[in-house]
Amino acid sequence: MDFKSSIAQLIVDKIQAVFSVRPLEPAEIVPLIEIPPDTAMGDYAFPCFRLSRALRKAPPMISDALADGLQADYLGHVASVKGYLNFFIDRATFADKVVTACLDAGSRYGSDMSGAGKTVVLDYSSINIAKRFHIGHLSTTMIGNALYRIYEFFGWKAVGVNHLGDWGTQFGKMIAAYKRWGDHDTVAAGGVDEMVKLYVRFNAEAKDDPALNDEGRMWFKRIEDGDPEALEIFNWFKAVTLKDAERVYELLDVHFDSYAGESFYNDKMQPVIDELEARGLLKEDQGAKIVDLEPWGMPPALILRSDGATLYITRDLAAAKYRKDTYDFDKSLYVVAYQQDLHFRQLFKVLELMGYDWYRDCEHVAFGMVSYEGQTLSTREGRIVYLEDLLNTSIEKARAIIEEKSPDLEDKDAVARQIGVGAVVFFALYNSRIKDIDFWWDRALNFDGETGPYVMYTHARCRSVLRKAGECAAAPDFNALADPASQEVVRVIDRFPDVARNALNRNEPSLITRFTVDLAQAYNKFYYENKVMVDDEGMRAARLMLTKAVAELLKKALWLIGIPAPDRM
Repeated sequence: MDFKSSIAQLIVDKIQAVFSVRPLEPAEIVPLIEIPPDTAMGDYAFPCFRLSRALRKAPPMISDALADGLQADYLGHVASVKGYLNFFIDRATFADKVVTACLDAGSRYGSDMSGAGKTVVLDYSSINIAKRFHIGHLSTTMIGNALYRIYEFFGWKAVGVNHLGDWGTQFGKMIAAYKRWGDHDTVAAGGVDEMVKLYVRFNAEAKDDPALNDEGRMWFKRIEDGDPEALEIFNWFKAVTLKDAERVYELLDVHFDSYAGESFYNDKMQPVIDELEARGLLKEDQGAKIVDLEPWGMPPALILRSDGATLYITRDLAAAKYRKDTYDFDKSLYVVAYQQDLHFRQLFKVLELMGYDWYRDCEHVAFGMVSYEGQTLSTREGRIVYLEDLLNTSIEKARAIIEEKSPDLEDKDAVARQIGVGAVVFFALYNSRIKDIDFWWDRALNFDGETGPYVMYTHARCRSVLRKAGECAAAPDFNALADPASQEVVRVIDRFPDVARNALNRNEPSLITRFTVDLAQAYNKFYYENKVMVDDEGMRAARLMLTKAVAELLKKALWLIGIPAPDRM
C-alpha cells in the first residue's frame, strides 16, 4: 500500500470538506509528506505551512481543523502538533501492507519504472591502455556500475561506455620501445607489466638519446595516418591491456556495452572543428584555436594546438555528438574525478554554444580521491596499489576469517571471493561520492559495524532462519509485528522506494549503501529481541515473512551497488 498517496488523497478531501477549496492536488501533496525522525511524532507528517496563504489561516489552525475527525481504516490516529498533521498508522496494518508489498513486488520493490523508454549513457572506469588497473579507478568503476544498475532498475535503457585512454605520443613511444627491445611472446606472457617495463626503459634511455623521442613521435604519426603495421601493434597493445583488465572486471562483475576510447574519435573530430569554425566560435590565439569562454568566467577551451594537434576536449566534443547521434540519450553521465570539473563545464558550455540543447542532459558525476591507509597514491614515489592485488588480498583475508569463524562452511573459496570483493566495493560506496576515500583493511573487513561483511552476514542470517523454519502454511498474525523493534524494521523497508528514487535523482549510490546498514541494524535488533521460531503459528508466520522481506530487500539493494549476497557465511 502506498501510504503517502492514500494520506495525500485524505488530506485533499478533508481540505475540500472543511474549507470548500482545493489549493493542492494529491500529487502535489505527496512530495511534502515527511517521515518524522522519531516514531513518537508519527509514521508520516504533513506540514500545513504550504496551505497558509491559500487558506488565509495560521498553520496550527489549519492542522487543528484538518485533524478533527480525520479517519481511515489504516490509521491508528492523527495528531495536530504546531502546524503539522502527524499520522500514526495502525501497527498491524502497517506491517501487513509494507511487508506484503515488498514480497509481492519481489526484485521490483521500490521501482516505479519511470525511466521506461528513456536512455542513459554512462562514461565510467575509462582505464588507460598499457597501464595496470589501480585503486584510483575503483571509484569511477563502481559508482558507474552502481548507477548503471540503478537506472536499469527504474526502467531506463543503460549504455555503459569504457572511454579508453588510448591516444597520445606515449603510444608511439611504446611501439618504438617494442620494436627496439621487445618481442611478441614476452609481451603476450607478461601483459601490461611487460609493456610498462618497455615504456620505462624508453624514457630512461631517451634522457641520453633525445632522438628516441623523435622516433616515438614518428610512430604515433603513423598511428594517426592509419599505417597498417603501427595500427596492428597499437591494437594488440589494447587487446593485451583489456585482457589484463578483464580479470579485474570479472572479479567486480562489471560489464560495458562499448569500449570506444579516444582513438575511436580520431576521424570524427574534424567535422566538429569545421562546425565550430562555421559557427564563428573558433578564434586564433598565438597559433592555437580556442573557444573563448571568458564571458562565462572560464579560461578558453583549447581545441587545436599551434601544431594542429587535438586535445581531450576536442575528442570529448566528438564523443558527445557521436553518443547523441548513436544512442539518442535522454541523459549522459560522466563519472570522472572532481579535478576535471572545469573540463566538463567547458565541454558543456561549448556544446551549448554550438546550439545543442541536449547539453542540459549531460552531467559530470564527480567523486573524490582515493588514498591507502593514510597515504596518497603516487606512481613516481612507488605508492601505487593495483586493484587486482587489492581484491585478491581482500579475498585472502576474508578466507582466513572464514577459516577462523566458520571452519565447516561449504564453498569457502566462493564465499571468500564474495566477501572480499564485496568489502572493497562497499567501502568505496559507503560515503557520499564527492568525499575522499582512505582505504583501511581493518575497517573494510570488519564483520561488525557499518561494513559490507556486516550487511552480507545479516543477509546470511536471514537465509539461515528461513532454511531452519521450512514452510509455514499458517496465516500471519501481523499483531506480532506491533512491537517497537519489529516496527522499526517495517519502517526501514517502507523507506526503500524513496531511498532508491533519491539515489537515482542525485546519482548517489551511497544512499543505497547506507540503507543496507540501516536495514541490517534494524533486523539484528529485532532478531535479538524477538524469537522467530515460536509455538504460536500466526506469530511465527508473521516474523518469518518479515525475515524473508529483509533477506530479499538486502539482496536487491546490495546487487544495485554491485555487491553479492552470500546465503551462507
